[in-house]
Amino acid sequence: MSFGPPPSMPPGPATVAEPTGNRHGPHGSGGAGRKSRRKLLIGLLAVILAGALGTGGWLFWGRDGKGSDASAQAPAPQGPLDVRETVEKKPASTVGEMAFRFSVDVNPGEHVEMPGMWATDRILAKGINKTLVGLSIGTDAAPGDEKWRLALDGPICGYTRHVTGDNRTAVLFRTNDWAEEALCNQVGFVDLDDGRLIWTERFPVSEVGREPGAGTGTEMDRPSVTLTHATVAVTWGGGTIGYDMDKGATRWSTTAAAPCQDAGAAGGRGLIVREECWSGDESLPAGSSQSVTYRLRKLDPATGKALWTYSAAKGVRYLSVPSTDPAVIAVSGGEVEITDLISLDDRGRNRATISLRNGAYVADCAYSDYLVIDDCPTIAVGRQQVFIRSKDQVEKGQTSNWIIGFDLATGDTTKKFDSGRGALLYPVRMSGDRLLAVRLSEDHIAPNALVALDPGTDEEVPFFYFEVPFEGRLLTAVKQNDFVVQNGRLFFGAKAADGSPDAKTKQWLYLVLGIGSSAPQTS
Repeated sequence: MSFGPPPSMPPGPATVAEPTGNRHGPHGSGGAGRKSRRKLLIGLLAVILAGALGTGGWLFWGRDGKGSDASAQAPAPQGPLDVRETVEKKPASTVGEMAFRFSVDVNPGEHVEMPGMWATDRILAKGINKTLVGLSIGTDAAPGDEKWRLALDGPICGYTRHVTGDNRTAVLFRTNDWAEEALCNQVGFVDLDDGRLIWTERFPVSEVGREPGAGTGTEMDRPSVTLTHATVAVTWGGGTIGYDMDKGATRWSTTAAAPCQDAGAAGGRGLIVREECWSGDESLPAGSSQSVTYRLRKLDPATGKALWTYSAAKGVRYLSVPSTDPAVIAVSGGEVEITDLISLDDRGRNRATISLRNGAYVADCAYSDYLVIDDCPTIAVGRQQVFIRSKDQVEKGQTSNWIIGFDLATGDTTKKFDSGRGALLYPVRMSGDRLLAVRLSEDHIAPNALVALDPGTDEEVPFFYFEVPFEGRLLTAVKQNDFVVQNGRLFFGAKAADGSPDAKTKQWLYLVLGIGSSAPQTS
């Protein structure tokens, strides 16, 4: 794989290469024949099931040469300094087709980090080790087919899922690509359409410990980055810095007060910084979860001034922030999994607590070295409600679940949307007042679907139905992958790629799979 360990990365931008049709299938004996047979089987199955469904909604896998760039209309106008919030429109056809694929050959035993995935109307961008790559949507791509490639000084060590109204985002990267002790102390602001590094700045680092910037241990704090209106915010343990989006100039900086350190920032409509605070009780063992508590500060993005502070209860082992406005936090109380969702008012006071009832309901937030505290892939927060999924139910050998809505003011249940038997329903994100969700088939006979759920009318609107080939099914695992819905398309992307340790040859793997409607969106 050409995106292997950082030292082997070719420097500088890649030349633009025109992709050729379906040349990136499995390699080795029988690869082309096996792919052709699979394509034929899927095509036949689609014809049979399309009539039974009555919708014609099935993915005819393979390239038809048309692409899908023209199938999505322009998003609602937003300012370039706003964090993007697009409202997706129902396509004219519910027939799904491949909008994009990125696949690679991975060496035996190779591990490749792939932090961050972002989509625009024409580019799918992915982080790969020390590089950001942009690939044209509508292609069947492999390394070498990049529209643009941006090589950074060192490996990516932080990112945000947020994108601005003019398709820009921010990443953190290390000082170099060879030293094990290389510091994660650089932030870059990137244009996703053309791969330009608009600006880059360095920020301080601190050690983990009870004193910000002067910790007792040698482990370095993990910094984080996020976006809110006009501001790129970076936490680095000893404080938080707000950078101007346009020029990268420092707008403001804050200092964490001992015994707390800034440990992650959530963005979007607002800006909330999470603090980890250490207990002064010397009898507690080092690293004990009982010695750590959490606080939140909501900041004014323009000045860095704290608007309110919230202290989590003792015993909370971890805390994430699925939404900053309205403010919703996800806490793990005594368990690794999320046990409660808490909505806060505009002064940081508890509005309602939503219990997940010992696992009856399921909410997921990402836990990784990249410290993205607002990456909660199956928690969708609207203006008045939050949506999560139920625990999987098995009846007569068939799996099902439902999505349930909770009122942010009272914590009471509001809406319920069933997956149907033999399928599971996952919230993805809000689209205006509607909830976008993915229905994934468990029996791999009925089609998968991207749907819009309307809490006001209880209506389910299918966007498109699709199939996922066997080789791409691992990408649909929610916790291990990124799900992005943007400009009428659904993307599944790997957060990391691993070659089999027992393999003797390279392994062909899907890294990103994109699905779109076969017809443009309606106006």
